[in-house]
Amino acid sequence: MIDLTHDDHASLAASFVAGDERALAVMYDRWAGLVYSMAIRSLGDRAEAEDVTQKVFVAAWTSRHRFDGSRSRLSAWLVGITKHTVADTHARLARDRRNRDALIETLDHEVNAWADDVADRLLIADELARLPDIPRQIMKLAFYDHLTHSQIAERIDMPLGTIKSHIRRSLDRLRTRLEVSDDA
Repeated sequence: MIDLTHDDHASLAASFVAGDERALAVMYDRWAGLVYSMAIRSLGDRAEAEDVTQKVFVAAWTSRHRFDGSRSRLSAWLVGITKHTVADTHARLARDRRNRDALIETLDHEVNAWADDVADRLLIADELARLPDIPRQIMKLAFYDHLTHSQIAERIDMPLGTIKSHIRRSLDRLRTRLEVSDDA
């Protein structure tokens, strides 16, 4: 094996390409600071910069067979991998932000609509509970079962005019109570 204690770039590169883990350790000792500083300057986040540093050296190790010492030095090759990894990280973070913002917007809309809907339903249910039995039954069939006036008349065996009168009086009562509630 080649002695890696010397600062011989060519022998370090050859050992690295051959799969010598000691060469990787030497590379990490020499250039991890450079990789980390590039990442932290670009990303501004320590955890992301540490993650990029790890990814760069893992990517270098797994693709070491593609390194061509006649085209560049190991340090330049690592800088290139770092630039690509930082760019990928920026893209992932932007995608995560967009997805999070879209989810928050959707949730805000759904939760707000749901809360208003629940509040309205509770208020109406409370007001319906205050109606006398027959008008309450008619209103529930109209609101909750979505029956027409004619269908309600058939179901409870009452004249259509009586059903319409009950609904009109009940709605007037509900409107009066809800207006008082809104004023309070």
